[in-house]
Amino acid sequence: MHEAALTQGLVKILIAEAERHQVERITRVRLKIGKMRAVEPQSMTFCFAAFAAGTLAEDAELVIEALPAVARCQACGNDFEVIKFHFQCALCHSRDVQLIQGDELYIESFDA
Repeated sequence: MHEAALTQGLVKILIAEAERHQVERITRVRLKIGKMRAVEPQSMTFCFAAFAAGTLAEDAELVIEALPAVARCQACGNDFEVIKFHFQCALCHSRDVQLIQGDELYIESFDA
């Protein structure tokens, strides 16, 4: 379960940023996570509650926005959603594609 390691790092970053901005309590955290990261939102939420316990992020709401995997065909310029790791353009069938969305993992914002 790589969610535990990811969440532990996430909570460390949140606490450091909150302290840097002299925030006493975090009430909501918004994450953006790309589908290619293979993160299970339920596992992340469970881990977040565990790692945030006893910190200024305890009981904070965790809002996770899952971003679809999107690739751009280098041959024809078509953007398409990658489904089941099928990296092939639906228009021209080229496999010369570049992932342009779906590998993200970041804190979008947090509320105090």
